[in-house]
Amino acid sequence: MSELFSDCGSPAHWHRRTWLRMAGLSGLSWLTPLATQLARAGERSNERPKSLIMLWLEGAPSQLETFDPHPGTEIAAGSTARETSNPGVKLGSGLEQTAEMMQDISLVRALTSKEGDHERAIYHLKTGYRLDATLKHPAIGSLICHQYRPEGEGDFDLPRHISILPTAAAGRGGFLGDGLDAFKIGDPVYPLPDLRSNVESTRQGRRLADLEFLDRKFRERQAAPAPSMATESLRPSLNQALRMMSSEQLAAFDLAAVPRGERLRYGDTPFGRGCLAARRLIEAGVRCVEVTLPGWDTHVNNHELQAGQIAILDPALATLIADLKQRDLLDSTLVLCGGEFGRTPQLNKLGGRDHWPHGFSVALAGGGIRGGRVIGETSPTPDLNSKNQLVNLRQPHSVEDLHATVLASFELDLSHEFISPSGRPVKITEGQPIARLLAD
Repeated sequence: MSELFSDCGSPAHWHRRTWLRMAGLSGLSWLTPLATQLARAGERSNERPKSLIMLWLEGAPSQLETFDPHPGTEIAAGSTARETSNPGVKLGSGLEQTAEMMQDISLVRALTSKEGDHERAIYHLKTGYRLDATLKHPAIGSLICHQYRPEGEGDFDLPRHISILPTAAAGRGGFLGDGLDAFKIGDPVYPLPDLRSNVESTRQGRRLADLEFLDRKFRERQAAPAPSMATESLRPSLNQALRMMSSEQLAAFDLAAVPRGERLRYGDTPFGRGCLAARRLIEAGVRCVEVTLPGWDTHVNNHELQAGQIAILDPALATLIADLKQRDLLDSTLVLCGGEFGRTPQLNKLGGRDHWPHGFSVALAGGGIRGGRVIGETSPTPDLNSKNQLVNLRQPHSVEDLHATVLASFELDLSHEFISPSGRPVKITEGQPIARLLAD
């Protein structure tokens, strides 16, 4: 076997393929699982930890005007499309810059769910579970922050999970705890509030000492045998807040330090600035960032209103992916872009498109996802009267499958089960990863 090692370098730097080749060529097939584990461990030691940026298009974008156009058909209702850098793949008109990045973007065009109500569908898309009155599931950003703990991560002063321009549906920790709720900020053009004490340092110190005394006495008086959310110390949260107030890492939020030309490439909009801030936060080490662009609920004047939203989305999405790629961050950052469902293939009497969970699209890029792929398709001539709308889809995938794909890209254990506060086992996902999207 000595020839197998001649060009491999030290074991700590062996690539996964080197381990697998060694196991296969030597005939030691039993080594393959061990080889895979050792190789992945070696790779991770030199890899940047992965992160997630979710571009949340709340209100539900029309797939026919964005990622799944059918120009020239009855369901297009006059909407047009344009060619992309990926031959044969079209995007809706207006996504001009995004079209040039399609070699790095993959589309899931036949996503389907049973939730056509905004609140229920948002919950479904963000958690991978349908709404359950007895259990609050964690959002995917909260779940990743809880389960994905890369080695050597070190101390970090900023929140791991951040929501920019949040609505009421910002990511929550669910049964994993409020500590995994997203930290919320508004338009990044404005400074973060409440980062400076409103009293001088000596008085601030006395206040903190008094708070520590009250917190300790409160906990001492509790008779419960085990701490609950109501009796746990506030000290960890307070310490985190104090570290953040004095941290140099806060510079990641400061867009004033970014040249104006770079800011304008993302678009002179709150969402564009949110995407720029997301890139800077990921670069600083934040694990999951959600940026929300509301306003996609186009029950009237669909074409006009969708076009306005697309004009905001296009420069922000394309520039985000291009900048991540230029900074060698795209391989370690998964960008997920989509909303809670799609819009109906036919226009209503007000020129709008209504709710449609029976075949809609999301876009993904980076983070271990193969670029330039299109998974599934919707029919250009759907049978809208069919009781089974799956007949209008080829290679449909569930919302649960989308979640499983994202979790698999972080190499999380998809067989893992949590035990809820009520003692109920809860799977980390009920979906199956979309294999064609996952890079080798």
